[in-house]
Amino acid sequence: MARSSFTTYMSQQAVEKPLFVPYIMAGANGLSRLQAEIDLLVSYGATAIEIGIPFSDPVADGPIIQQAGIQARAHGTTFKKIIQSLQQLKTDVPLILMGYANSFFHYGFPTLLTDLEGTAVKALIIPDLPFEHRDLVAPLLASTDIALITLISLTSPIARIKELTEEAEGFIYAVTVNGVTGKDAQFSTGLDAHLQAVAQISPIPVLAGFGIRSKADVDRFSRICGGVVVGSAIVAALDQSLSEAENVLNILRIEKSDLM
Repeated sequence: MARSSFTTYMSQQAVEKPLFVPYIMAGANGLSRLQAEIDLLVSYGATAIEIGIPFSDPVADGPIIQQAGIQARAHGTTFKKIIQSLQQLKTDVPLILMGYANSFFHYGFPTLLTDLEGTAVKALIIPDLPFEHRDLVAPLLASTDIALITLISLTSPIARIKELTEEAEGFIYAVTVNGVTGKDAQFSTGLDAHLQAVAQISPIPVLAGFGIRSKADVDRFSRICGGVVVGSAIVAALDQSLSEAENVLNILRIEKSDLM
């Protein structure tokens, strides 16, 4: 499999510093604010940015992101309108579309990939698409420069981790809890050892995500693997204001000196 430019980019960035991938729900505060939200995240060191697609039955989202999805739909946000916004949006940081399989298949992959040409979208995360069914998507992405991100759960044994990482692109999304996203997530005692094992096996950066909500969490996981994905803490702050989000991002900011 040819390496996507996003895979190369993330690997190069990981050499320089821990990776920081924030998540936002597109349209939760109106699509008119999307550019400002992305600009803010970029200014606080986002390596890439996950753009959530609101969905009525999100199996992996905790209450904060679920509520953000409800608000987005109340604002009239649709997948089509999100793509139209991304076609107009300007950013030098890669964007990652994160949504559920039903949304992607309802939109239509051939149409979606055509509509994404010229945008900053360089990867997709589809958490409810099983690895064994990735061939429903991967062949369509082969002619594009868009990566399909692989997720690894806490329950994956070593043999499974090796299988999942063998052809993975971009980065490995290592899920840190057996549950949904959000502030009430509880980390298991074996989590650090699990992340270390995944990082040792994976040929591309490993990012820890789900339940990462404090500076201590960010520093802890950035020492163990390639970096972190932070969602609910940022989504909750953006719901209050851009200024509050700036306060949270200033606290969560990853500095190499913090990890020494």
